[in-house]
Amino acid sequence: MQSTAQALMVQGTTSDAGKTVLVAALCRVLARRNIKVAPFKPQNMALNSAVTADGGEIGRAQAVQAYACNIEPTTDMNPVLLKPNSDTGAQVIVHGKALQDMDAVAYHQYKLRLITDVMASFERLQQQYQTIIIEGAGSPAEINLREHDIANMGFAERADIPVIIVADIDRGGVFAHLYGTLELLSPSEQQRVVGFVINRFRGDIKLLEPGLDWLEQKTGKPVIGVIPYIHGLMLEAEDAINVEQQKGEGKRFKVVVPVLSRISNHTDFDPLRMHPDVDLIFVGKGQPLPSADLIILPGSKSVRRDLEFLRQQGWEQQIARHLRFGGKVMGICGGYQMLGNNIADQLGIEGQAGTSQGLGYLDVDTELKPSKQLRQVKGTLLLPNQSSCELTGYEIHAGATTACSSAPIKLASGPDGAISSDNLVFGSYVHGIFESSASCQAILQWAGLSNAQGIDFSALRELGINQIADAVEASLDLNKLWPELDFKEQQ
Repeated sequence: MQSTAQALMVQGTTSDAGKTVLVAALCRVLARRNIKVAPFKPQNMALNSAVTADGGEIGRAQAVQAYACNIEPTTDMNPVLLKPNSDTGAQVIVHGKALQDMDAVAYHQYKLRLITDVMASFERLQQQYQTIIIEGAGSPAEINLREHDIANMGFAERADIPVIIVADIDRGGVFAHLYGTLELLSPSEQQRVVGFVINRFRGDIKLLEPGLDWLEQKTGKPVIGVIPYIHGLMLEAEDAINVEQQKGEGKRFKVVVPVLSRISNHTDFDPLRMHPDVDLIFVGKGQPLPSADLIILPGSKSVRRDLEFLRQQGWEQQIARHLRFGGKVMGICGGYQMLGNNIADQLGIEGQAGTSQGLGYLDVDTELKPSKQLRQVKGTLLLPNQSSCELTGYEIHAGATTACSSAPIKLASGPDGAISSDNLVFGSYVHGIFESSASCQAILQWAGLSNAQGIDFSALRELGINQIADAVEASLDLNKLWPELDFKEQQ
């Protein structure tokens, strides 16, 4: 099909080089100029996902990039999403719906069929928008994955689009990363690269200039710009947990989140990370849970295995001790299921078939079902000794949990969640429950934070998007990418 929209692909020398953030920034820069722009990621591997308005599941990063474009996310923006459920396998989601679980070898062969789905989504976006900003995955120089590639140069070649390569100088070895990545590409792929971007630079740019000159002379490719290191940037992570913003000094309320082996949608806790009164701490494998006001069990892609993982860390006993001293515990999605009596997986939906005994703090039982519940939700939250408030969020779960007549959340689809008789334990399926200022405030007050205030998370997200867009516009020579827009004249 003849292309009807311009497109640019951002690839990286490594995972977490800055592709996601750069795509969001470029989307916002173009949207400011009234360019109809949309994000696109052919294949994403992440346990942070979002639900579109029509009930499809995509990578969380693509939803944030859509917000940067001032548009609503759709499943075409991320046609293939892989959600790892073991070290060698993942759930394959195509056009927003779970297809099946595959191991790495089976998926590598299946990609031959997925390119049709990927190109169909890309072409639909081309018909709707003037420009598409595309994010690669990992690195294009992963030689073992080059065959049947749909995520990086394999897609760029098929779609016939230009590519820029970004590297993170904060990791070290940036010139080796950029030069080596280009050198490992085929001649046609090398020709497709129109320039480099260096990300997260600290210091005096004059000290970097000799290296930039060398790189341009050695490769024949321009350095489009160097993005400075931005402290305190608020932008939801694609997958890795961002611990950089955990600054607890002077904060009066401590929230602890145990990091499960298959933790999902940890972006649920971004509003708490940014809250002026909350000291949020992620606790990893082999670490004890510190004293806290509130412990929150997060979502999980493999709930029964993560429940066993939780017990192996000794966290079950530490949670029990926390509750004996009057602390509060909350569970979201998989964490909610763990707080109940039993989790049954008779069909082996998330692994070996069987039933696991839960932590037993909530009088609910869960059975995993083949069909996944995917929907955006609105409703009301009413916790003991708190005023009723509005709540928004989304559900992503395979489990069906017995409803409680006194459920603290009322959704259009029915009751959600449960609360213990002693008012110490609360669980819900609603992801994004802290993004609503009112529900965030109500939960923190329930957990013991006196005079808790809400937080306008959407405003913070907007601030973060604009912050990185401003930095990109100031530090990149965007006329090399879009000369017809004349960025220099508008600065």
